[in-house]
Amino acid sequence: MRIILLLAAATVAACANQPLPIMQTASNPLLQPSPLPYEYPPFDRIKPEHYMPAFEAGMAESLAEIDAITAQDAPPTFENTIVAMEQGGETLGRVQSIFFNLVGTHGTDDLQAIYGEISPKLAAHQDKVFLNKALFDRVDALYQQRDTLDLDDESRRLLERYHVNFVRAGARLAADEQTRLREINTELSRLTTQFQQNLLKHTNELAVVVEDRAQLAGLSDSAIEAAAGTARDRGIEGYVLTLQLPTLQPQLAELEDRALRERIHRASIQRGNTDGALDNRPVLREIVALRAERAQLLGYDTHADYVLANATAGTADAVNTLLAKLAKPSVVNARKEGERLQQAVDAAGESFDLKVWDWPYYREIVRKADYDFDQSALKPYFEMERVLTDGVFFMAEKLYGLRFERRDHLPKYHPDITVYEVFEDNGAALGIFVFDPFARDTKRGGAWMNSYVQQSRLLGTRPVVANHLNVTKPAEGEPVLLSPYEVNTMFHEFGHAVHGLLSDVHYPYFSGTAVPRDFVEYPSQVHEMWAFWPEVMENYARHHETGEPLPQEMIERYKSTEQFNQGYDSTEYLAASLLDQAWHQLTPDAIPEDVEAFEAAALEQAGVALELVPPRYRSTYFAHVFSGGYSAGYYSYVWSEVLDADTVAWFKEDGGLSRKNGDRMRYGILAPGGSVDAQAMYEAFRGRPAEIAPLLERRGLTAE
Repeated sequence: MRIILLLAAATVAACANQPLPIMQTASNPLLQPSPLPYEYPPFDRIKPEHYMPAFEAGMAESLAEIDAITAQDAPPTFENTIVAMEQGGETLGRVQSIFFNLVGTHGTDDLQAIYGEISPKLAAHQDKVFLNKALFDRVDALYQQRDTLDLDDESRRLLERYHVNFVRAGARLAADEQTRLREINTELSRLTTQFQQNLLKHTNELAVVVEDRAQLAGLSDSAIEAAAGTARDRGIEGYVLTLQLPTLQPQLAELEDRALRERIHRASIQRGNTDGALDNRPVLREIVALRAERAQLLGYDTHADYVLANATAGTADAVNTLLAKLAKPSVVNARKEGERLQQAVDAAGESFDLKVWDWPYYREIVRKADYDFDQSALKPYFEMERVLTDGVFFMAEKLYGLRFERRDHLPKYHPDITVYEVFEDNGAALGIFVFDPFARDTKRGGAWMNSYVQQSRLLGTRPVVANHLNVTKPAEGEPVLLSPYEVNTMFHEFGHAVHGLLSDVHYPYFSGTAVPRDFVEYPSQVHEMWAFWPEVMENYARHHETGEPLPQEMIERYKSTEQFNQGYDSTEYLAASLLDQAWHQLTPDAIPEDVEAFEAAALEQAGVALELVPPRYRSTYFAHVFSGGYSAGYYSYVWSEVLDADTVAWFKEDGGLSRKNGDRMRYGILAPGGSVDAQAMYEAFRGRPAEIAPLLERRGLTAE
């Protein structure tokens, strides 16, 4: 039984000793290992009605597995207790990985309904495992004997992590406290599901409808046709501009119509902030209150203290110190940038004061004026398929010796995905990579990686991983041209993918990205450097019509803007991180009645309350922390960026894109997964602790 916290996206146990009835197994593809290579999911055979029976069967098996472990007459050993739990989980783990991944990437109404029903049941099931006294007694007995068990390093760490997870899940609480904990966990699973479903529905409802094509001046023809296609799909006359997850919408950088820019922005910040059934304000208040109560029940002052005690950061004070150190100079730079943009407004003969919805538009005007560079001029050179195959895959081959071959015969959950088999340079099969690039109404916002099958030598499994983006799909026959930001995102998410693909651990518990939250973004952020690395760009950045390479002078002009708008970018990110901490450093008796007032006061107190620079996510659509796994952990990106910037400096000093450097990254950082302490792993890789100077220099914060 692989015990990983359910709603943090992992696997709970299933029993290998209790075979399912033959007829039930034969009719439900989820109840048996996939016959496809790598146990790749048989998406073409899975139907919505298969999920609930499979979940119920998996949970029943899981409890039988626990009973089998605890009923043994033999005293606990590492093999008959810890390894036994690691070897279980086959059925429930398979169902969870497929279901929750599809809810995020193709969450049809049928799946959303199941999501709402199964989440509290799974939370209750998880408590039955972690709060099983007989099971914990066996784990605890082994933990107390750990120095005498003659375990290898990975096995010892596995025992220690199991013990930590049981204690943090409430195994040492009194019976009445465990009863309350079960109630809290069940309710939190319901509320976080409701938050996500409200957000998805409201985001779709708030898509901006435009009747007059003239209002779309500034958008490319392909973007306009895509908006028209979305309108047709929804049975609406005109054009539909859908919303993406962050506060600032990408269309704002191009639309000339100021009134339309304002409409889009106001729709963006309204998500979840509405009277009625889709109002996320009472939902998030209750989430915060229950998390705070649970933390104190488990012996922590706040939910942030609870989360951070199990992270690399260690304490809320460490996180607060880093965020405060970066916030002040970031705000100074953002204010200077705002003044420069106002100058551009005035120079254009306009008489208005710059507003939030004007910032992206005038940012591009200033970029062009001050750097002689129009960022949109790069898009014709960034055709998506070429960026993937001649950019991302090229980088992976140069660094790690990986090769990718399409496998169009494998079934798909949506026609837009592409499936690749991955090979080592010696021809050995490694795993499967799924690429899912386009936005759709059934897909949550943002970009992410997930695993369908995790690598494990114990189980003999090889990885099946996927990358998901939210690129606007163009009209039929039009090329998919990416912005520099989207190119960067593609390389970032692939960094997560190779973390899963190159995993080389014995126990599934440690596989791939199963590392602390404030470490998991580090490898992916390092991989962003290759997006604009000269050798990589030369291979993929070619005009989609002529095949001509991206001119060197355009590359140089783009690189000259690397610190441009960094004040804004840093401040909007830090504001969201500080907001996350403000909510999750509350005690149960301090939950505010007014969400907007609390948010405003928290930003003011942190020194990031800039009218022109809203948080990247406001509370009512902050899915990372109220329905995802980043509660009290959104700081992780900048914490990881300290390591990232320090590692990029090492790559540049040591020869850049080479197999030698790739092997050091592979075997020092990626392959061990969570089997080694993250801080110790980094220091062994780098030869010293990380230094913050490269990050400050990257973000233009060195003067402060």
